[in-house]
Amino acid sequence: MSDPSEILARVEQSHIKYIDLQFTDVVGMVKNVTIPAQELSDAITNGIWFDGSSIEGFARVAESDMHLRPDLSTFAILPWLSGDDATARMICDVFTPDGQPFVGDPRAVLQRAVEQAKEMGFVYNTGPELEFFLLKPHPDGSLIPPIPHDSASYFDAPADMAAGLRRQMTATLSAFGIQVEAMHHEVATGQHEIDFRYSDALTTADNAVTFRFVLKIIAQQNNLYGTFMPKLMRGMAGNGMHVHQSLNFAATGKNAFADPGDEHGLSKIAKQFIAGQLAHARGMCAVLAPLVNSYKRLVAGYEAPVFISWARINRSALIRVPRASGLESTRLELRCPDPSCNPYLAFAVMLAAGLDGIRRELTVPEATEENLYLLDSQRRSELQVLPESLNRALDALEEDEVIQAALGPHVCDRFVSAKRLEWQDYRLEVSAWELGKYLSNY
Repeated sequence: MSDPSEILARVEQSHIKYIDLQFTDVVGMVKNVTIPAQELSDAITNGIWFDGSSIEGFARVAESDMHLRPDLSTFAILPWLSGDDATARMICDVFTPDGQPFVGDPRAVLQRAVEQAKEMGFVYNTGPELEFFLLKPHPDGSLIPPIPHDSASYFDAPADMAAGLRRQMTATLSAFGIQVEAMHHEVATGQHEIDFRYSDALTTADNAVTFRFVLKIIAQQNNLYGTFMPKLMRGMAGNGMHVHQSLNFAATGKNAFADPGDEHGLSKIAKQFIAGQLAHARGMCAVLAPLVNSYKRLVAGYEAPVFISWARINRSALIRVPRASGLESTRLELRCPDPSCNPYLAFAVMLAAGLDGIRRELTVPEATEENLYLLDSQRRSELQVLPESLNRALDALEEDEVIQAALGPHVCDRFVSAKRLEWQDYRLEVSAWELGKYLSNY
């Protein structure tokens, strides 16, 4: 729905009282300005002003005035509010006072990358698989130590309410136009995955942001806590966000990655795209895995990638080529992102890396089909690895001009500054592991 008159009519017919105008900050947190429904017509025509100086990574106080313009195609009624609280949601683009797209808006960063792909004749499609945990709060409401909601494991049918809760989440997501294709229990106790339909990158990023806040709300309504934290507990699988991706030719709609004559079913364009992402894997890792905690997931032994490689069926590889049911489903799966990332920035740097491979006609290395964790030391030493910490990932980002350009100077500077502060804060913390390991011995 993108006709203003249709939206205004829907608001009146549904007795909507408020409109939430949403956007994200640089680190991916959802921000919100709420207006009375009677102000929506003016907001659609003229936008809404807000102070951006206190938003993470936005603007300094001297340049704080920002302008929100709602994207009409994102209109959705919040299904958990009704009556006098009935509210609809619209995702917004952020503009400066002179009417220019704000360079610090993560959605604008992705839009720029998508436009560059369009200029090269491509449409970029993505399909993320977001994993999450459902936890039981302690009687005092605390979450530490974490208590998983169930005791089931991979693809089990839990005996408790988890299966019904996933269905409730799916029904709620459908109210936002998000079409769920599959849902199941994941490897760890209390861990779940709900997959939604593949689409163009901007739509998918909008859906991923919506997905996270919707699932948290539904969990809360069921006296649970939903978390997308990458590594919740030692010895258990972490939360990943594997991203399936492909390019279509803009002129024909055909899959640009497909070549039935190739042993992997991949075109030259697809292999150049892989080569680009491998070349920039270290540089984009801080954006795809943006927390200190992310690097406790990116370790050997839990199906999370460590080595910079690609393969057809090898789940220890960074990029996997899933078996396709037909030419149009040919795609690549990048396995290092986790669901704490900002989807707009993540898809933007992934696309920039792949397009760089196409522009430079990079040659893809040989596929590595063996289990990378079982390789001998000599073979493993021949492969590059992902950064081992957020600090090293930020170093790699600051050395990668392609990834920096994709983010733009404003976002790159503020993202790195925010994450350096996070790393410094972590370095100052004395953990329970350190106390247990050293306190009684030294």
